[in-house]
Amino acid sequence: MARPVTLITGASAGIGAALAEEFAAHGHELVLVARRASQLKAVASAIEARGHARPHVVPADLALPDAGERIAAALAERDVAPQYVVNNAGFGLLGAAARLDRARQLAMIDLNARAFTDLSLRFVDSLERQRGGILNVASVAAFMPGPGMAVYHATKAYVLSFSEALHRELAPRGIRVTALCPGPVETGFQAQAGLPPDYFPRRLTRSAERVAREGYAGLMRGRRVVVPGSDNKVLSLLPRLLPRGLMLAIMSARRRDGDG
Repeated sequence: MARPVTLITGASAGIGAALAEEFAAHGHELVLVARRASQLKAVASAIEARGHARPHVVPADLALPDAGERIAAALAERDVAPQYVVNNAGFGLLGAAARLDRARQLAMIDLNARAFTDLSLRFVDSLERQRGGILNVASVAAFMPGPGMAVYHATKAYVLSFSEALHRELAPRGIRVTALCPGPVETGFQAQAGLPPDYFPRRLTRSAERVAREGYAGLMRGRRVVVPGSDNKVLSLLPRLLPRGLMLAIMSARRRDGDG
């Protein structure tokens, strides 16, 4: 039988790299996936230097239609099979949807939603055999509409909704599914999205390491949703308490991209 591994996407930096460290610290053999091979190898070397098994490195662009097949082939070649799948890869863009590059926004949907769905479903039989699970990295953005980051918020709402449904559907098969919904985290995400350094209040910000710890613990406990930090938990509840129009006004006020 193929050896059990934890497959982590977007593992070259930020939350993905922190999750790799967390899973490795708990004895999991890892397969790390991201576009940047050199950074993946650096993460793998750092994990090995801490006395853990060296992770397998699979460079892949998850936005490409055949990425899932390529990853599955790479796992088969190494005679490993997922016990846990961690869908962390994703990106966002700041700006009005009608003004941002349309192709770039469609690429965001391909990565944040389509590729995430593919990998959530592709290895279900393996996850069932090994009594494993799926950890999907969403965001507190999943709980509310996002004028100024409309497509990003929409894709993360999809991640949350799909993960909660899978949590119920796959439970009878012994598979845990957890949606991890962090608030702001100091990673390269902000720069890629075009967010200024002071865009988010400091009190909402958590470290990638803390988010990874809470995400791992939540998955192992079979929790449906994990929102790190009490302030972020309150933020995730606001859309249930406030009128939708008021939430839209509040989120619009967060806009700092200069176009309204």
